[in-house]
Amino acid sequence: MVTPGTDGPKVPPEVIAEHSVRAFQRTVPAAVPGIVFLSGGQSEEEATLNLNAINARKTQKPWTLSFSFGRALQQSTLKTWAGKAENLGAAQKAFLARCKANSEATLGKYAGGAGAGIATESLHVKDYKY
Repeated sequence: MVTPGTDGPKVPPEVIAEHSVRAFQRTVPAAVPGIVFLSGGQSEEEATLNLNAINARKTQKPWTLSFSFGRALQQSTLKTWAGKAENLGAAQKAFLARCKANSEATLGKYAGGAGAGIATESLHVKDYKY
């Protein structure tokens, strides 16, 4: 995804979609079957909304555009669970909500709203070295 970066101004998902799809059209051959995204430090909800906007764009996109989110699928689930058996049901519910949201986003049909609370927290770790 083409984003302004963590220190840049926040822009709407539609702007990220416009720049991302244009970059793909200019550089990614149509023979490439798909492009999958990591969350890149975005919150779970932010990453999902951006993926949705990319897929909702009405333009030529010959690739499958999907997600390979790790933290952006699991963070709220893990925080909800907190290693406690009594939180298991709530954690499963949180995980199912993130999976459903991202599934809808791959179709450009996510309406938002699965991002309450923990899912809106940034996953960015400043100065993290990979």
